[in-house]
Amino acid sequence: MDARSNAAPVIIKRKKVVAGGGHHGGAWKVAYADFVTAMMAFFLLMWLLGATTEKQRKSIADYFSPTVPINRVSGGGSGAFGGDSAFSEESLTHMGTGASNRHITESHQARGDLGVMREDAGDTADDAESTAFSAIDERLRGRSGESLASDAVLRHIVTRVTDEGLIIELFDVRDAALFVPDQSEPTETLRAIARLVATVTAPIHNDVAVAGHTRARPVTLAENPVWDLSAARANRMRLLLEDAGIARTRMRRITGHADRSAARADPMSPRNNRLEVTFLRSR
Repeated sequence: MDARSNAAPVIIKRKKVVAGGGHHGGAWKVAYADFVTAMMAFFLLMWLLGATTEKQRKSIADYFSPTVPINRVSGGGSGAFGGDSAFSEESLTHMGTGASNRHITESHQARGDLGVMREDAGDTADDAESTAFSAIDERLRGRSGESLASDAVLRHIVTRVTDEGLIIELFDVRDAALFVPDQSEPTETLRAIARLVATVTAPIHNDVAVAGHTRARPVTLAENPVWDLSAARANRMRLLLEDAGIARTRMRRITGHADRSAARADPMSPRNNRLEVTFLRSR
């Protein structure tokens, strides 16, 4: 036997090496972070478009616009023009032109309103008006001393101060109505309330709006009178206020809302028979 037959076999192991593979580094993380940032900015932009008014969006656009004379809107910078363009309000010679109005206004520049609170003459006037409204509310309800009306009258009255002005709401209660049922003829209770409102609001000279509301009627009625009735009652309240001393020129509008704005969940509740006398804000 050949001696080589007893030798151990030779095993050759080849290892496959893949060139160019392996770890690629953190470049993909940077790209992903840029993508997430871009999406966040996109959704923030969408939110701003939906949460701001047209005037506020114009103000934001003006802020990022270059303040050069050829721009027809004001910028927001602090350069040579101080945030004004040549077409800002009163920047040109008084020739009746400006950035937004056909005629010159009292505004020094047309920057728009971002909705922030500013201590100026307008805000001071609003504060004084709100204070006057609150004083009338307290006087009407008798919170500041002796009430000018009896409890039988006060139970028909609810007041509130809103952005629109001072709203005095007058409504029916189950055992006492303000009008003859299904008519626009006022009761003595409403006449007394009209005199009370005119007396309490004598210190102010704001314009007045009157709105009428009625309870719902059965749907089986061939002719539903709620529209005509609500408008007629609002107009009758206007006449009562004028007779009580409120000038006719202060009446801004009367409206009839029928049964479309119920004050109670039950649309046929007597509480839905009501009037809203609003003393409007000056601006």
